Amino acid sequence: MNKAKYIDHTLLKPDSTREQIDTIIEEAKTYQFKSVCINPSHVAYAAQKLKETDVLVCTVIGFPLGATTTNAKIFETEEAIKNGASEIDMVINIGALKDKRYDDVQKDIEGVVGAANGKTVKVIIETVLLTDEEKVKACELAEKAGADFVKTSTGFAGGGATPEDVKLMKDTVGDRLEVKASGGVRNLEDFNKMIEAGATRIGASAGVQIIKGLESDSDY
Repeated sequence: MNKAKYIDHTLLKPDSTREQIDTIIEEAKTYQFKSVCINPSHVAYAAQKLKETDVLVCTVIGFPLGATTTNAKIFETEEAIKNGASEIDMVINIGALKDKRYDDVQKDIEGVVGAANGKTVKVIIETVLLTDEEKVKACELAEKAGADFVKTSTGFAGGGATPEDVKLMKDTVGDRLEVKASGGVRNLEDFNKMIEAGATRIGASAGVQIIKGLESDSDY
C-alpha cells in the first residue's frame, strides 16, 4: 500500500485560517494522503474542494476535551456527516472513564457510532491522561460500542503517541479494530515506529515531511 494512505493530514489549531486549510487540501491531493483531518467548521468547504479526489474528509467531535454531552456529540456528528465528512474522530468522556462509569463511556461512543451511520469512527482515548489499565478499558469499551479505530491522542493534552501505547492498544483490540497514532509524529522515524507497533493510521501535521523521508525509502 502507498504509505501516504496511512496518513490523516491534520490541521486542528484553533486559529487555522482558510488559507491554511487550502494548503493542507492541496498537499493532501499532491501526496495522496488518506484524509485531511480538520475542525468541523471547515468540513463543508473541504468536502467541496476534495469531491473529485479520493482524499477523505475527517473531522473531530467533542474535541479536544471530550467533556461535552453525548447529545452534543451526536448532533456534531450528524452535522459533520451531512456536511461531507467521511471519518469521525471523537474524544471519549475521560472523566467518566476515570470514575469507572463505564456504561456512560460506552453509551457516549455508541451515540456517535450511531450518528455516523456507517462512516468510520475513531475513538480518541487520550493516553497521556490514562493509566495502562484505563487505556485497556477504554479500548475494550470502544470495541463494545462498535467503533472502527482506537486513537491515542488529541495532541492538545500535553503528550502524544508512543510506540508502547500503540502496542498496548493493538494487543487489546487485535485485528478487530485498527489503531491510529496521533500527536508528536513528526518525521519518518516516528512514523515507522508507530507502524511497527501496530498502527494502521497516523495523524500528523507533518505529513509532507514524513513523505519526503519516505521518498528515499525503497518501500514507498
